[in-house]
Amino acid sequence: MDLKLKGKTILVAGASSGLGFGVAEAVAAEGANLSISSRNRENIDAAAAQLQEKSGAKVEAYICDMSKAEDIQKWVKASLAEFGTIDGLVVNAGGPTPGKFDDFDDDAWGKAYNLTLMSAVRSIREVLPAMRAQGSGAIVTMTSMSVKEPIDVLLLSNVFRSGVVSLMKSLSPDLAAEGIRINNLVPGRMDTNRVRSVDAMRAKKMGTTAEQERDQQQSMIPIRRYGTPQEFGKTAAFLLSDAASYITGSTVTVDGGKTSTVW
Repeated sequence: MDLKLKGKTILVAGASSGLGFGVAEAVAAEGANLSISSRNRENIDAAAAQLQEKSGAKVEAYICDMSKAEDIQKWVKASLAEFGTIDGLVVNAGGPTPGKFDDFDDDAWGKAYNLTLMSAVRSIREVLPAMRAQGSGAIVTMTSMSVKEPIDVLLLSNVFRSGVVSLMKSLSPDLAAEGIRINNLVPGRMDTNRVRSVDAMRAKKMGTTAEQERDQQQSMIPIRRYGTPQEFGKTAAFLLSDAASYITGSTVTVDGGKTSTVW
């Protein structure tokens, strides 16, 4: 299927590795122009070079700490100046610190709030003027299975990623009237550094190994394996494209059938 993303400009946050890179890779393969960002200059430049070499797409790399309002503003402004338009936005930021309730003070809660919830609020707010001016656009927020089934060692993620889903759902009716779609994308157990670290934490708690924890988790997934960033990225590319023109206000799960909830 040709998703007809060629020539469109897509902004992808947290794109130097993991699921963010997977999304950028899928979008670049469709011929879109890319503005990618992360906190580390060396890593994001390397990602941009890799994407350009593989796809031939135009890719610009920017430094952006998604927990900082001024960084988000600079990234979006620079992207608009470079490309002249913004057709899509992928909201993505590293997950908050793992742990349980007693592990976190007010400072930890504040940092997670800015990183996870306010990064979505601020980046959406920054791209809307450009999308409204052209009467079209697609936004994808990336959250976690924790918005459907809270994860015991990811309290901060459980709380603030659920807020991102509520934000998406609350915005979708008004934005639809302006030709702008917004959806939420939920990864299941994906083969990323983030998931490996969670596996290691669980293993330490249970007195097992990370490999044993992974085997246990995979046994509970109907497809019997972790997903890949590439599989996740292709779903995001679909949601950003006109092939998904009648989908908005939805949460789409990419989890190999693992989630047991009915919505």
